[in-house]
Amino acid sequence: MRFEEILDDVGGFSKFQFLLLLILCLPRAILPLHFLLHNFISATPPHRCALGVQEGPLSSDHDVLALSIPHQDDGSFSSCRVYDPLLTSDLDNRNTTAPCPHGWIYDQSQFSSTTATEWDLVCEDKQLNQALATYFFLGVTLGAVLFGQLSDRFGRKSMLLVALMGSTVLSTTSAFSTSYTMLAVCRALCGIALSGLSIIGVVLSIEWTDVKHRTFTGTVMSLSWSAGNMFLALLAYFIRDWRHLMLAVTAPCVAAIISWWWLPESARWLLANGRAEEARKYLLQCAKMNGKNKNTSRLEPEALGKVTEVTEKTHSYLDLVKTPQLRKITLISGLFWFAVAFLYYGISFRISGFGVSIYLTQFIYGAIEAPAKILTFFVLDWIGRRNSQAWFLITTGALIGINTAIPLELSVLRTCVAVVAKGFSEAAFTTAFLYSAELYPTVLRQCGLGYTSCLCRVGSSLAPMIMLLEDFWLLLPPLIFTVMGILSGSLVFLLPETLSIRLPENVFDVEEGRTLRGLQLPRSLLLGVEVENLCCEGCTDVMCRVRRTLIPAFLTGLPLAVSRYLPHVSAEMRSCWMAPDSAEPCMAMAHWERDDKQHTGCYEAMFRTMSVSVKFRAVIGRSSPS
Repeated sequence: MRFEEILDDVGGFSKFQFLLLLILCLPRAILPLHFLLHNFISATPPHRCALGVQEGPLSSDHDVLALSIPHQDDGSFSSCRVYDPLLTSDLDNRNTTAPCPHGWIYDQSQFSSTTATEWDLVCEDKQLNQALATYFFLGVTLGAVLFGQLSDRFGRKSMLLVALMGSTVLSTTSAFSTSYTMLAVCRALCGIALSGLSIIGVVLSIEWTDVKHRTFTGTVMSLSWSAGNMFLALLAYFIRDWRHLMLAVTAPCVAAIISWWWLPESARWLLANGRAEEARKYLLQCAKMNGKNKNTSRLEPEALGKVTEVTEKTHSYLDLVKTPQLRKITLISGLFWFAVAFLYYGISFRISGFGVSIYLTQFIYGAIEAPAKILTFFVLDWIGRRNSQAWFLITTGALIGINTAIPLELSVLRTCVAVVAKGFSEAAFTTAFLYSAELYPTVLRQCGLGYTSCLCRVGSSLAPMIMLLEDFWLLLPPLIFTVMGILSGSLVFLLPETLSIRLPENVFDVEEGRTLRGLQLPRSLLLGVEVENLCCEGCTDVMCRVRRTLIPAFLTGLPLAVSRYLPHVSAEMRSCWMAPDSAEPCMAMAHWERDDKQHTGCYEAMFRTMSVSVKFRAVIGRSSPS
C-alpha cells in the first residue's frame, strides 16, 4: 500500500486541497514583490554632473551646460564627465574632461528616490548598484541549501514559519538601512529567508495532491507568482520612494504569517519519517473536510506505518549523487534550473530600452505570464514534463537570439519578441518546479529542490552581472543567454518522463523506475505498480515481498540476481528463468501452489508480469543496468 492509495481514500483533491492551495498562494505571490524589486528600488534615472553652484532642475541653461559638460555621440550631455577646466566662450578650445567633482543632479520625474540616487551609485560605481541584486540572489542561493536540508529534517510547516518571520523582519530592516553596506547585508539575509518560501510551498502543495491534479496545482501556484508580478508594477507606479516601496511589499508577509496557522504538515513527510500518529491526525482532518469519513479504515497507526519504508538513516545532499539514476537527475536538473533562472531574470531585469514606460513593461511581462502558464497546463499533460521543459528552454534561447538580430529601429517588434520570450521563460520556470518535485523521492525531495534552487539563484545572481558585458561587446550578453537556453534544453531529453507516474518515496523507487521506464513499455505494464495494486492485503508470501527486487532483475536480463529465491518455485520454473535464449512466455507459473487460495491473486499477478519479463529478455540481452 502506497501513500497515493491513502490519499485517494481521504480525497486526493477536494476542499482540503483547495484551502491548502489558497493559503500557499499568498507566500508564492509575495516572492516576485521581492525578487523583482531591484528593477525599481535600484533604478538609475537620467543624471548629469553637478556644476558646484546652486542648482535645481536637471535642465539648466543650455549654454551654461554646453560650456561645462561634454556631449556624447548621440548629442546628449555626458552623465559622468565635465570639462576640466571649464570651456570659455571659444568652443574650439579643446579642454580635457574629468569625473564629476561635485556629485550629480538626478531627474526626479520618474523616481523620487532610489538606491542609486541616495548613495550616488552611478558612473564608476554603477556596478555596486547592480551588485545589490547579486547579493540578494546569493542569499537566496544559500537559503535554498539551508532550507532544503532543514525542511527535510524538521518538516515543511515549521520551516515555512521561520522563513516568513525572517522575511518580514529582514525586509523591514532593509527599508531603514543607513548605509550601502547595511542594505547589502540585509538584502542578502532577506534572500536567505525568502528562499524558504520559494521551495517549501511548492513541495507542500504537491505532496498533498493526487497524481491527476499535480499539474493543476503547480500551475495555480505559478499563476500566483504572475499576480504578484503585476501587483509589483502597480505598487511601484504609485510609490516612487524606494524605502516606502520596500515597506509596502513587506506588508503581505504579515497576512501570510496569520494564514500559516491553518496549514497542515505534509502527511507524506511524516510517514516517511516514522511519525504515523501525527500523519493520521492530518489525514483524518483531510477526510473530514472532504466528506470521506467512511473511508478511514486504513488510517490506523499500524497500517500507516507500513505505507512507506521508514529508514533510520538521515539523508543529506550527498545522497543525491550516490546512485546512478539519481546522480544523472541531480546533474541535469541543476543545469536546467540554472538556465531557467538565468534566462528568466536576464529578460525580467531588462525593462528599459523598448520605448515604453518601465511600469508598463513590468506589467506586460507579468500579464504575458498568465496565458503562458495556462497554455503550460495543457502542454504538460499533452507532451509530458520532459519534452515541455526541453522545448520551453530551447525556444526561449532562440527567441533571445532572434531579438538580437532585429534592428533597434523596430522597437515595437523587438518588444513583442521580448514579451513572447518572457512567456516561454516563465513556462520553463513553471514546469521546472513541478518536474523537479516529481523527479526526486520524498526522503530527498526538499534536498533536491534545495540543490536545484541553489543553482537557480546562482543563475539569477549572474544575470544582472552578465548584462554589464555589453560595455565590451553589445551582442555578448544575448549570445550567452541564447547558447545557455539551447544547450540546457537539449540535455533535458536525457531525463526520465514523470507524467502520470506516482511520486517516488525513496531512492530505491527512483533507481527501480529507471529500469522500468527505460524499456519504453506501455504505461499499463509498469510492473512494480501493477503487481503492487493486485497483491492481496496483508500478504506475507515471499514472492510478494520480493516483487520489487525480482521484476527489475528479470527486466535487465540478470536472472542470477534472484537465485536466492529459486527454492520457493518449481524446478520447471527455475529452468525457464535460467534459459538465456528463451523468448516465449514462461508457463511454469501455473505450477505454483494454486491451492493456496489466500495468495491466488498474488500468483496470478506475478504470472502476468513475469510473462512480460521473459518476453522482453531476448530483446534486452544480459546487459547490466546502466
